[in-house]
Amino acid sequence: MSETDGRRSLSGQYHVIAPDVELGEGVRISSFVNLYGCRVGAETTIGAFVEIQAGAAIGARCKISSHSFVCEGVTIDDGCFIGHGVTFINDLYPRAVTGEGEVQGNDDWTLVETKVGRGASIGSGATIVGGVTVGAGALIAAGAVVTRDVPAGMLAAGVPARVVGPVSDSDESKEVDR
Repeated sequence: MSETDGRRSLSGQYHVIAPDVELGEGVRISSFVNLYGCRVGAETTIGAFVEIQAGAAIGARCKISSHSFVCEGVTIDDGCFIGHGVTFINDLYPRAVTGEGEVQGNDDWTLVETKVGRGASIGSGATIVGGVTVGAGALIAAGAVVTRDVPAGMLAAGVPARVVGPVSDSDESKEVDR
């Protein structure tokens, strides 16, 4: 492995992995990934074009699919699946400037934490708004916008997402109103 200007190259794949990142044993990282100040558990796979910010924590044996964004304040437990293009949000009132017109700084917003329970799955293109808990084993449908807690073992779908029933062994058996 070589390091140049904070980039690490593994077999020609480029990453930005800050020195304060904690990587568990056997973590697999695809091309063009940005990791800084976060923790990633053992045997987790991170797809291409993923960013995981400082203060985020990913458990062991997770799959974080390509083009996903995991921001500060997000905790993802062991064995979770995060689909392609999933976005987490940690600021409920985002603004570029303060009321006085000054560029916002770190003291001008409130971090809102989010938790994804063990073995939960979040479908591609879903957005998870800050302050929610996705329970263990829950399933979030593709494209859903989660604005409130989803209980363990439940399927949530829609915009905004609502619980439509329990997760079954065959998710295809569950009809979801569109």
